[in-house]
Amino acid sequence: MATLTILKATSVSEPKSLPHNPDVKPSLDTKDTIDIEHVPVDDDPRQWNRTRKTITLCIVSLATMVSALASNIQNPSNFLIETDLHATNSQISWTLAAFILIQGNFPLIWSAMAEITGRKVVYLLSSALFVVGSAILALSKTIEVMIGMRALQAAGSSAFLAISAATLADIYETHERGTMMGIFYAAPLLGPALGPMIGGFLSQGFNWRASFYFLLICGVIIFLSFLILFKDTYRCERSLTYCSALQRRLASTEPVRRPSQSTIARSEFNKDQTHDQDLEKQLQLPAPSATPTPEPDNIRLSIKDINPFPPYFQILSRKNNVLILTANGLVFGFNYCLSYTCERTLANAYGYNALSVGLVLLCLGIGSVAGSIIGGRWSDRVVGKMKKANGAQWYAEMRLESSKLAMLWLPPSVIGYGWVCDKHLNVAIICVMLVLVGFTSIWMYASTLAYLVDANPGRSAAAVATNSSFRGSLAFVSAIIAVPLQNAWGDGILFTAWACVLAAAELLIIIVVHKGESWRKEHEENKC
Repeated sequence: MATLTILKATSVSEPKSLPHNPDVKPSLDTKDTIDIEHVPVDDDPRQWNRTRKTITLCIVSLATMVSALASNIQNPSNFLIETDLHATNSQISWTLAAFILIQGNFPLIWSAMAEITGRKVVYLLSSALFVVGSAILALSKTIEVMIGMRALQAAGSSAFLAISAATLADIYETHERGTMMGIFYAAPLLGPALGPMIGGFLSQGFNWRASFYFLLICGVIIFLSFLILFKDTYRCERSLTYCSALQRRLASTEPVRRPSQSTIARSEFNKDQTHDQDLEKQLQLPAPSATPTPEPDNIRLSIKDINPFPPYFQILSRKNNVLILTANGLVFGFNYCLSYTCERTLANAYGYNALSVGLVLLCLGIGSVAGSIIGGRWSDRVVGKMKKANGAQWYAEMRLESSKLAMLWLPPSVIGYGWVCDKHLNVAIICVMLVLVGFTSIWMYASTLAYLVDANPGRSAAAVATNSSFRGSLAFVSAIIAVPLQNAWGDGILFTAWACVLAAAELLIIIVVHKGESWRKEHEENKC
């Protein structure tokens, strides 16, 4: 686990800087090693009362639900948009593809900014972009403007998905996160289920622009909620990214010292990734020097300090992260393919209109919400039991043990769903299978998402943003191949193939359960 080494003579409660007192001569023999997630800070978010935490949870959950809803609320209106704006099928596809790609990968920027400026600034800026994008979309006269504004809308909404999990990590202890992550993730899971239903209802009752006016209203509510009700949960002392950036700036401004006066046992500070690795292992506060040194409070971090790629590569440098990210991406790609092809099956084989399709897909959302909440609680229960059996010692891989129960049921459920659709059985059976598939897939996902946060202390925002990048990229590929494969194979073979893919994803998770802890220790030792 990443640690922050501080000197007893120094306080780390100042929220904007790493303290440096030249009047006190610290002793290197008196050190305390503190888990970076529990470094003492002013107004510790984990000590907030239940009401304040609940308000925070509700705001970020609402924002992520609207973000997820925005991804497919347009789908029932595609034909109307194509007719009104004289667009081609390819251009309509680009409005969807641009949204998926940018919403998946732009979080890398937001997460880096959030580790320097704090969560609230990013939430306000991103929600403002979402409002602007939604307003212009509702008024757009050409398909080119619509493609561009869908991209802007995706960039704004992506921040909610990127840093909300990190926000919850700021306010909840490890043993609470499984439950809270489950509750939190239930909200955005409703988005993809509610999107087609809301979009279909608004399009039939008004016109296709009504969906974007609806998103505009939601965006304004979210912006005001963050502005008025949200209290920033970010504390720079608990961010490895911030500490690394500050140390680099201090190193670049302070005078050259003799080796015996070196504050950190390294000769170079100009390589971000190498220094980040050293900092993640151990960060020692500067020792006093006879030569005046710039105070941390006088140093302003620049745009160079929010380079998203060093934290991104830090996450990918660990084998356990790569395997879990791949598994999460495959699960999300499957869910996107499922909702996309299910709409086509219900419309073509059952003759359902947009509103009816949305009501059926609501079953997927109900199953997903139930899986997220129940799976999160089960995850905390399993972690508690394993921790007790392990002499109160905890390690991140305990979190993944709870996903094994869902693994048994997911592939058979997917195969069953595929062949029910292929044989055009009663739609009630499809609804049951959608509930079961949503329940088992998200049960597993809730545990793996919480694991990414637990296994990357001090880099939770970067971990979730990297997860979003994997999800978005694989969902984009899934969306491209879904219709051709459905046309060529049919639902039965298509989802049998997906069951095999998901079984491979489960194997990756099991490998991390058994090897993850040793890999993380090996990674730490290699940085020494």
